[in-house]
Amino acid sequence: MLVHNFLENSAARFPDKTALICDNKRLTYRQLNDSADQLAAALIAKGIKRQDRVVIFLENSIESVISLYGILKAGAIFVILNPGMKAGKINFIFKDSGARAVITHAVKESILKVALSDVSEMEHIIWCGKSPAVGPFGEIKTSTTWDSQFSGAHTGSPRLGYKIIDIDLATIIYTSGSTGEPKGVISAHCNVVAAATSITTYLENSADDIVLNTLPLSFDYGLYQAFMVPLFGGTLVLEKSFVFPIKTIELLVKEKVTGFPIVPTMAAILSQMDSLPKFDLSSLRYISNTAAALHVSYIKKLQSQFPGVTIFSMYGLTECKRTLYLPPEELERRPSSVGIAIPNEEVFIFDDQGKELGPGGIGELVVRGSNVMQGYWNRPEETAKTFRPGRYRGEVFLYTGDLFKKDDEGFLYFVGRKDDMIKTKGERVSPKEIENCLCSMPGVVEAAVLGVPDDILGQAVRAYIVTVKETTLTSDQIMKYCSTHLEPFMVPKYVDFRETLPKNPSGKIDKKVLKAEEG
Repeated sequence: MLVHNFLENSAARFPDKTALICDNKRLTYRQLNDSADQLAAALIAKGIKRQDRVVIFLENSIESVISLYGILKAGAIFVILNPGMKAGKINFIFKDSGARAVITHAVKESILKVALSDVSEMEHIIWCGKSPAVGPFGEIKTSTTWDSQFSGAHTGSPRLGYKIIDIDLATIIYTSGSTGEPKGVISAHCNVVAAATSITTYLENSADDIVLNTLPLSFDYGLYQAFMVPLFGGTLVLEKSFVFPIKTIELLVKEKVTGFPIVPTMAAILSQMDSLPKFDLSSLRYISNTAAALHVSYIKKLQSQFPGVTIFSMYGLTECKRTLYLPPEELERRPSSVGIAIPNEEVFIFDDQGKELGPGGIGELVVRGSNVMQGYWNRPEETAKTFRPGRYRGEVFLYTGDLFKKDDEGFLYFVGRKDDMIKTKGERVSPKEIENCLCSMPGVVEAAVLGVPDDILGQAVRAYIVTVKETTLTSDQIMKYCSTHLEPFMVPKYVDFRETLPKNPSGKIDKKVLKAEEG
């Protein structure tokens, strides 16, 4: 089973059923599959070969979903980027991945020109919207429009191209790394298939389900909605964001949505919507949450706002997609738990010596299963540290870096993170990356960044800054500078100006002291 077989199988079973709804447009499974076939043929005609990398730099859209499946059908590997990503990070990912083509929108012209300024391996750009008339863009050989990929010249089955098998790679998902540089999590087709199959099993999805996704496809939780829905033959309603909650709820009602994936930030917003009772939410079967554990108060509020709707509290990370889920019948008994291992997976809690801990012991969560990804692209040392050999040939244990404990019945509870990565708005954020940005600002001498508890964001970014004595920098200036150079979820919510920052004996900033001050 390959990932794009999800789409092909549903196109064979339900050719005239609506597969995708987005921007007031509807595509049937036949239309979606045929478009993906044509795009695959066009990519192969451009010289894209088996396991080449192709970047998708788009908002949530019909084009982005077609691109996912078209790239996979061509035997290539897709790399999907956050649409708000800045040029510097895009440039790094282009070089690190060695991507040969990018599918983007004309509105990204200026940022892409900067991102491609010194990239030698990128050869092809496909522009959605009006093709820009400017150039050159690095070493680009072809600059073509999206519509031209679907001309008669590109008809024919891409199966005549490159044969792949399920241990070939399907995607590289870039996340923030501890060094401040993004790191690519590499997933084979078999990993994606295993994760999608497991998740849809405990969600009890069927072809009758209609799933509303407002999460970006660059976020793996959002991405997997585009895979899981074709797996069970349902309908995906795709929105660009959750910026306008009332409009999202109106769409949910209009399309008779049965499944609604959310993150804690969305739960916080929903909990403040007093107008929800006026909507007919009778079609909604389940709400699923991941990215961070839901606060118990949010769970109780959701239960009161969505009576009769099943709530799935879950935990996962990009390196294995999903890890734990709390069976809904346990929600009342243990609302602070994130549950048990998902189907076809095993989890352990290990101490620092690799010994498995029993109930009550706090240790690192370790995962074993087909959903565990292959490792990090171009990072053998980090791969060896995180993905360690198991007990026999081919077995891999994923060391999550997260601290957990379990109760006497085996239900798990998140305790904290071993490193200082920040999880805000459902995104993992590297403090180092923000610190690098802050220290590049004129007038800033030193900077340290921490995540602090926040009821809405999960964690908020707090920056501690030392400036040159004669500067008159303000918090607003700091935030504006960060907004220019960082994605929105990385911009500090709080800025503290300090005369000095605490140091440890080696001269490094001692974040433990700062954390202690936060209580």
